[in-house]
Amino acid sequence: MSTSTQVRPAAAPAAPAPESGRKSRRKRLTPGRAAAWLVLAISLLITLFPFYWMLRTALTDGNHLYSDSTSLWPEHFTFANFKRVLGLGSVEESRAAGGSGADLDFLLYTRNSIIYTTAIVVGQTMSCAMAGYALARLRFRGREFAFAVVVGALMVPPIFTLLPNFVMVKDLGLLNSFAGMVAPTLLMTPFTVFFLRQFFMSIPREIEEAAMLDGAGHWRIFRRVVLPMSKGPILTIALTTAVWAWKDYLWPLLVGNDPDNRVLTTGIGVFLQQSPNARPDWTGLMAASTLSVIPMLILLIVFGRRIVNGLNFTGLK
Repeated sequence: MSTSTQVRPAAAPAAPAPESGRKSRRKRLTPGRAAAWLVLAISLLITLFPFYWMLRTALTDGNHLYSDSTSLWPEHFTFANFKRVLGLGSVEESRAAGGSGADLDFLLYTRNSIIYTTAIVVGQTMSCAMAGYALARLRFRGREFAFAVVVGALMVPPIFTLLPNFVMVKDLGLLNSFAGMVAPTLLMTPFTVFFLRQFFMSIPREIEEAAMLDGAGHWRIFRRVVLPMSKGPILTIALTTAVWAWKDYLWPLLVGNDPDNRVLTTGIGVFLQQSPNARPDWTGLMAASTLSVIPMLILLIVFGRRIVNGLNFTGLK
């Protein structure tokens, strides 16, 4: 007796999703959405146009700056303004390009700004992180009062502390030195302590309790557990502090007026005041300002996306 096996036909492949289904999932361009995009584009244009005009002025020959004032593109294009700002040209070449012939030691001032900014960022970020962790996690007498003082300090305008800080730095003999320039903001600012304390409060206590069961103390928990989980907020604070320190003008002008300790912002201001012409050297000033923006622009390009992706206020990865 023979048996026959029946072969079942193979299942047909699934049909592709209709094109209409894909289109239905796309967001339609409604009048409200179009208006929102238009407002965003106009806001972006208004924000970026001053930077474009600064670059346009820096690329214009100083002798034709006012004759080309209505043109969106520099009709007399030149890189001479950047050369003379970097010290690559003589005084005669500077005046031939429409400049004032004033001296600007751009490389020295940039080096001083890097030292000033790096010291403040490193010192302030680490000390404020430790202070924020202590206010968030440690139990000690007067903790709530200390946090209330930090919150109250947020309401004090920085201009009110300018004169007391200047008197203190002068009495310590730290005028015209990097130590005097970084002293008031080296260890803390109220906002940084408040910001990091609020983030540390969001970290689950179970994580620290598990580390304590393994024999870790508070300092080890802070270094090995809390800091790796706080890369986003700490990087955000470090970047905002760097931008603030890089563009700081008034305090370095009061304390670091010596040419050897002069930062880039005060150096550009002195360059503007030294113009012997009847009118300011706008092309040289805009060239120096354009070059001064580049370091912070590089930081934003390199770390901007990491900040957006790494900022996590739940304390969990």
